[in-house]
Amino acid sequence: MNGQKTNVFMPALVGGVAAGILSGIPVLNCLCCLWIIGGAMLAAYLLSKDSPLPLSSGDGALVGAFAGVIAAAVDSLLSIPFQALNAAFLNRVFEQLAEYNKEFQSNWSLWINRSAGPFSVAWFFLGLVISAAIFAVLGALGGIIGIALFGKKAPTPPRGAPPAPQAPQPPAPPQP
Repeated sequence: MNGQKTNVFMPALVGGVAAGILSGIPVLNCLCCLWIIGGAMLAAYLLSKDSPLPLSSGDGALVGAFAGVIAAAVDSLLSIPFQALNAAFLNRVFEQLAEYNKEFQSNWSLWINRSAGPFSVAWFFLGLVISAAIFAVLGALGGIIGIALFGKKAPTPPRGAPPAPQAPQPPAPPQP
């Protein structure tokens, strides 16, 4: 991180928890990808605020990816209690579709009720791994955007100022 020791864990934790909560709540989870990018941008902002030096886009990608993985964990844990609520909502949607379209298959409720059945640890971890991979990519994107928007810029010399002095070059070794 540009030769400095900046703690990326706390900004990633704050941004990841915020994004995970917002993407795990029903109705708000419609904007899931936006919440992940926004949480990573928050993490990048917090990181740049605490850093005395300018940060690179790689620093933003790193903190954003960590925030995305944390958001995936929070989202997965938060979605467990809402599983039955989501299944009931989907049942109502498909019942309404079946009323308007007689050709709509009526066995959707079996599929929805089967997926809302007892908690499965294997499916939970599979969903967590897939979410972590997708959220890490979205988080890296959000972190890069966050550093570009909120990061400190390297100072530029004023126009017309003489160039900065260069370090002297060591003499070349003699040629035999």
